[in-house]
Amino acid sequence: MLIVYLLLGLAILSVGAELLVRGASRLAIGVGISPLVVGLTVVALGTSAPELVVSVQSALAGQPDLALGNVVGSNIFNVLFILGLSALIIPLQVAQKLIRFDVPLMIALSFLVQILSWNGFLTRLEGIFLVLGLVGYTGWAILESRRETKQVQAEYEAEFNENPQKPTTVGNLLQVVLIAVGLGLLILGARWFLFAAVELARTLGVSELVIGLTIVAAGTSLPEVATSIVAAIRGERDIAVGNVVGSNIFNILGVLGFAAIASPSGVAVSSTARQVDIPIMIGVALACFPIFATGNVISRWNGALFFGYYLAYTLAIVLAALKHQASPTFNQVMLWFVIPLTAIGIVTSLFRYYRTKPLPDLPTTRP
Repeated sequence: MLIVYLLLGLAILSVGAELLVRGASRLAIGVGISPLVVGLTVVALGTSAPELVVSVQSALAGQPDLALGNVVGSNIFNVLFILGLSALIIPLQVAQKLIRFDVPLMIALSFLVQILSWNGFLTRLEGIFLVLGLVGYTGWAILESRRETKQVQAEYEAEFNENPQKPTTVGNLLQVVLIAVGLGLLILGARWFLFAAVELARTLGVSELVIGLTIVAAGTSLPEVATSIVAAIRGERDIAVGNVVGSNIFNILGVLGFAAIASPSGVAVSSTARQVDIPIMIGVALACFPIFATGNVISRWNGALFFGYYLAYTLAIVLAALKHQASPTFNQVMLWFVIPLTAIGIVTSLFRYYRTKPLPDLPTTRP
């Protein structure tokens, strides 16, 4: 029955997120919000809504490891699994705007989580600070939308299979109904999913942090999986990348922020999360920048590297949770050989790229 509840919860979460994304996006266009703002805010909110609902309910239920593990695990899953699998399908083009602003912001926010949680918990005040950061990011997106191009509008049409035209009043009311139904399904699905995940953890004797980093993180990231993979198959490569980066930013500012606000005592952060999982999230975020910047393309080799690392990360968590005798050896091999060699390879590729990249022509001046 626990497996049934888990699967039903995931299914309901996915349907609820889909209704929320569709309804909110069309309503936003109906009230005059640009497609770019919709993509950076409403769609990111919709695909991250399962993480938001699960983490807030976990915080309210006094299960901080699930709340935090869901955010950290989802961010790791989004980059390594989703981008890795999407790039394996087709090499992903990375927009310059993501490299200049969004990826550095994702890296900075990952470090911020480590700084704020170093004392062992995230307070309500810190949660408010994160949510205000989300408001600021949204405001920046609105300003940026004024420089929107026809290419962005074309991407929106390809993503939602419709022209961004204003619907009628009846259409707007219908979108409000879709949003309400979507939110209701998200809440119901999150409750079933959360109940099954917690009971499964207790039955197997696995910690809530491990369940949050694996099952819950992967399950609540299903909307991002569907969006990025479908976008990659359709050839909308920058949408596939932007969905992941935008969702990671929203997870930290919105999901973690609201979870800290919802809990009366804030969100407790275990020493394992501070010393292992959050640093891994930071490392994954840092790994994005040189790969993204090298030719503005995430190659199939990069995708295979990301995907392989996620499998290794999951295996390390499972071995540690089972207290398997191979766990220390596996961790040492990853820490001292695989990760350093990969880092050297990425830095070398970045160095070679910029060394061989032709310099821009200098303007000529007449004497």
